[in-house]
Amino acid sequence: MSEDSAIPGGVLIAGCGDLGTEAGLRFAAAGHRVTGWRRSADKLPAELNGVSVDLTGELPTIPADTTIVVVATAADGRTEDAYRAAYLEATGNVLDALDRDGIDARILLVSSTAVYGGDDGEWIDESHPVAPATATATILASTEELLRARRPDAIILRLSGIYGPGRTRLIDQLTAGTAVVPQEIQWTNRIHRDDAAAAIVHLTTQVGDPGTVYIGVDNEPVDQGEVVEFLAAQLGLPTPPVGQPSSARTGGTNRGNGKRLSNAALLATGFRFTYPTFREGYLAVINGDGVRHP
Repeated sequence: MSEDSAIPGGVLIAGCGDLGTEAGLRFAAAGHRVTGWRRSADKLPAELNGVSVDLTGELPTIPADTTIVVVATAADGRTEDAYRAAYLEATGNVLDALDRDGIDARILLVSSTAVYGGDDGEWIDESHPVAPATATATILASTEELLRARRPDAIILRLSGIYGPGRTRLIDQLTAGTAVVPQEIQWTNRIHRDDAAAAIVHLTTQVGDPGTVYIGVDNEPVDQGEVVEFLAAQLGLPTPPVGQPSSARTGGTNRGNGKRLSNAALLATGFRFTYPTFREGYLAVINGDGVRHP
């Protein structure tokens, strides 16, 4: 593995959207040669060797020096077909390409905490059984099962509520006057895009014998109403009225009463957050720190 070599090994990122690109830039800054696969490679920064690829089709040859593979795909929509193509089919294709080219790499799959289900405010860690409550979450769970069957030592990083530069849904609702403070407690979990990217790099390069599943969230599960009130105060806006949210996705994980996710396993690897809670992270967003990658 690359952590034992004088020259860092190559990195392949299959799915170079905002998160994958940010992770790629961090790998490149650490001295890795990074190849990024996505439909429109011309959108990638110069630090990455971009290749235009349809991950559901035939894949190009993987560079022989590749020691790390990150699968960070994203669905084009919230339909079952979109999820099946972006996650299950794409991941299977990447695994086929690795076998075809004889690449023995550390693999990390970016997944979602949606695979846990749960909406009663319970605490959940990596030992909690997978129990997807939606069709799309079921596809994510099937993708994890496929990866685990073919590469048992692969790392699965389950993220929740990614926010950051350009991801301003909740702020936009506040400025538009459509935000509400939920009537009941709605536990939400988040991670800033930069911390999610840093966790990808950390788990694949800095942990000698990583576990196979990590939850990627910040240090503080928080009631959605507290987040809304904090942001309103920071933006100089009145506190929104109490009401029923118009959407089940307003910046966190808030169906029913939501769930509280533990990041203890990630912290135990030595990882430290730049934005340990929503407060530091949203202040950075309000200040315009960072850019969202196309």
